[in-house]
Amino acid sequence: MRRLLLAAFTCGMFSAAYAELATQPATQPAPIRIAMIEGMSGAFANAGEAVQRNLLLAIDGVNARGGVRLKDGRHKLVLSIIDNKQAIEESLIALRQVTDQHIPFVVQGNSSAVAAGLIEAINRHNERAPDNRVLFLNYSAVDPVLTNEKCSFWHFRFDANTDMRMQALTDVIRGDSRASKVYLIGQDYSFGRQVAKAARTQLADKRPDISIVGDELHPIGKIKDFAPYAAKIKAAGADTVITGNWGNDLTLLVKAAKESGMNLKFYTFYGNGLGAPAAIGDAGVGRVRAVAEWHPNVGGVASDQFYQSFRDRYPQPKDDYVHLRMRVMIAMLATALERAGSTDAAAVARALEGARFGNGFHDATMRAADHQLIQPLYVSVMQKQGDGGVRFDNEGSGYGFKTERYLPAQATALPTSCVMTRH
Repeated sequence: MRRLLLAAFTCGMFSAAYAELATQPATQPAPIRIAMIEGMSGAFANAGEAVQRNLLLAIDGVNARGGVRLKDGRHKLVLSIIDNKQAIEESLIALRQVTDQHIPFVVQGNSSAVAAGLIEAINRHNERAPDNRVLFLNYSAVDPVLTNEKCSFWHFRFDANTDMRMQALTDVIRGDSRASKVYLIGQDYSFGRQVAKAARTQLADKRPDISIVGDELHPIGKIKDFAPYAAKIKAAGADTVITGNWGNDLTLLVKAAKESGMNLKFYTFYGNGLGAPAAIGDAGVGRVRAVAEWHPNVGGVASDQFYQSFRDRYPQPKDDYVHLRMRVMIAMLATALERAGSTDAAAVARALEGARFGNGFHDATMRAADHQLIQPLYVSVMQKQGDGGVRFDNEGSGYGFKTERYLPAQATALPTSCVMTRH
């Protein structure tokens, strides 16, 4: 090795890669690579950056324990990030880079349309190249079809799907006697359409007295001024808005509603971060709700320690958007790798099926039938920091969220239509 390195140096070919190799112990196992295909530029770059922070912290936690133990020793996890510009075609190009480099694991989530495209492409690739198969771990793409009609042995979802999240929100709306006129607004792609469909179906069942006074989809990531949409909501006489909007599409929507002077209730999927609490301000106190698998004011020593570990790593308020599900995903992957004793995608998939997770404040199970994680959900309501036990605010805004409704895991599970071909 020394002679080879010396020769390479003499020929002017001594790269940083060779230098790194020279300093590594000869017996250190190769790292296990995970490719993150996500929008890291454009309108939703802030959402991609939030994912990156959460994944890196989760990976650091595994590596701090020595990495993943396989037969040949402990392997560190390494994250490779590919910007897909939030586009399906760019994502498929990124997937080809992944397979060319023999990276066994892909993670993605900030678009159900992209996730659907990746599932189809990975299914075809794994059929053609059984010696280079890929496993897809999904942390946020929540269109129900991904674990129903389009379910795949090679895909696992670690977030509650749209119907599960909407079930939690409409359970709260059912008890809200002041909700009478609901406006549905969302992004015009598969996820946004599914949110509207789920809201209509579930409200008709739980609150048939409620009127749907608006049902509108807008281009995703392209609207810079939501004032015209706020005007429509106001003209419709709505008292309640249901939206699955995320990223800047949510922040700009709630900002426009605030500036219009409306006193609305917002029932959201993602209203607890990425600038939304600061944008809506005092108008959101007691009126903006979000649904998630966890939030910082859940309480308890273990939950507080989890949140504090994130804040210690990322102390800037702008970086304060914490996803428990990403920590769950990486922890479950590491355990499945050790159980499988291999990085083979099929072996790891089998180890994930039926796997359980518990960390002292959150328990979850990966349902084998459709590869949907079954976990508790919280509906939380926005409050000023310091009020009603709200110790932690979001992103330095002075506003945090307080639990309004807790749904245990068994209450969030919904039937699946998945018919899966196993490998």
